[in-house]
Amino acid sequence: MAKFIFVTGGVTSSLGKGIIAASLAKLLQARGLRATIQKFDPYINVDPGTLNPYEHGECYVTEDGAETDLDLGHYERFLNIYTSQANNVTTGRIYQTVINKEREGAYLGKTVQVIPHITDEIKRRMLLLGKDDKYDVVLTEIGGTVGDIEGLPFIEAVRQLQWELPEEDCLVVHLTLIPFLRAAKELKTKPTQHSVRLLSENGVHPDILVCRTEEPLNNDIKRKIAQFCNVKPEAVIEAADASTIYEVPLMMLREKLDVIALKKMKITDYNEPDLNRWKGFLDKLKYPKSKVTIGLIGKYIELQDAYKSILESFIHAGAMNECKVQVVNVHSEFISNENVGEKLDGLDGLLVAPGFGHRGIEGKIVAVRYARERGLPFFGICLGMQMAVIEFGRNVLGLADAHSTEMDPHNNNPVINMMEEQKKITKMGGTMRLGSYPCILKEGSLSAEIYGATEIAERHRHRYEFNNDYLEQYENAGMIASGVNPETGLVEIIELPNHPFFIGVQYHPELKSTVENPAPLFVHFIAAAKKYNEKRLSVKNPLLHSEMI
Repeated sequence: MAKFIFVTGGVTSSLGKGIIAASLAKLLQARGLRATIQKFDPYINVDPGTLNPYEHGECYVTEDGAETDLDLGHYERFLNIYTSQANNVTTGRIYQTVINKEREGAYLGKTVQVIPHITDEIKRRMLLLGKDDKYDVVLTEIGGTVGDIEGLPFIEAVRQLQWELPEEDCLVVHLTLIPFLRAAKELKTKPTQHSVRLLSENGVHPDILVCRTEEPLNNDIKRKIAQFCNVKPEAVIEAADASTIYEVPLMMLREKLDVIALKKMKITDYNEPDLNRWKGFLDKLKYPKSKVTIGLIGKYIELQDAYKSILESFIHAGAMNECKVQVVNVHSEFISNENVGEKLDGLDGLLVAPGFGHRGIEGKIVAVRYARERGLPFFGICLGMQMAVIEFGRNVLGLADAHSTEMDPHNNNPVINMMEEQKKITKMGGTMRLGSYPCILKEGSLSAEIYGATEIAERHRHRYEFNNDYLEQYENAGMIASGVNPETGLVEIIELPNHPFFIGVQYHPELKSTVENPAPLFVHFIAAAKKYNEKRLSVKNPLLHSEMI
């Protein structure tokens, strides 16, 4: 049986439970332990698949096709391992399972209640990943904050496990806030005390307190927190604000969070932490040698979490190229033929982001044309790839009404059409083409060169595809299908060979980008943007460019 660490939060949301959990797991992994993380969310949706990005941020997709919370993206990016459907559980999924069992008669006529039936199902899923000897430590992040009414069953399940499991097999880390009142020039511990008291009233006693703070915590404050929250002073961990989330594991290493956790769990067989690759990545990230500006064309730009994996992929790819990637958000709804030059002026690359629905579509198409005609590096993901296909159909093939049946179901040139297996589906949740699928790359194509292979597998989340009835027309005109699914013939990648970098992909490469293995397409896209930037600077100021070289 693995050991279990539960990460809870108090005072306020958005303190970074996912980052703290991922950082602790990274440190344990760096010491030679097999660690994984799971997220338990208290909302009643079965999964985030039908949630609006403005509500919940991006929907992260795992290899096995689970639509999950975006924190699983952080887990994979930090640990460089795959998560699965078992790593994300919601209240909706718990209740759905219990109700299905009740309908089947599994409870033999007993009254079904939150305790024990709901909490038993929560506990079963909490322990699931630790039962097959695959992991030494399983970390569980409990969504929301202590005191939320919808989170009470999860807290109760943790309480029961604290009582049921051997003391050294169950550890609770509580993340809280130490606010700094600038008017009084004082750090205040009272919110943390109240948060721990509320947690204790629910029967859960934290072993370690991680305190988010804008100012350093001195020893007197740590002792005060320890005394009034009933933990040892060394178990009060300072979590200061960081310039990047990728600094947090090293900050937690300096605070000895991993050492304290190992001691409390009575784990003695571990190594010195090996974080050389992580530190090398951070050095490149913090001390870039160049800079590029990338335009992110999207429709959910008001909420950065809507494109979280894309933004993190830019960070990974930028570090690989020793280049700072400055992302400029451009709302596609406000791009037109009249202002596109003004909106996209000064960019070194253009990424057209995924999305759903007709809003902002024409702006994306205009932006794609701008990039294609001016040799500006272009990268389209999912809907972005489909917009590139539509734009090429309209402006190169002369199919003036080329469109997608998602936006125009009755159009005469549906170059993007709904997949056959999707046409009979009526329910929205969990019914798209989801998860990892194989792709065969055309030898000699830029895509094959980028991946260094002709067979790959990438993750998908879509209902619509390139209409192969038009494939011959497109390839004759210069847009090739450089990646195709070997089983269905689905076009996975399109590219323009005579363009510096013009690639659209039906899948989501950002979902597999990690610190240690950045997504190849992002790495080469940023490399192409660097070349474009150098060319742009040389044209604008030849003397300055020669001095830079």
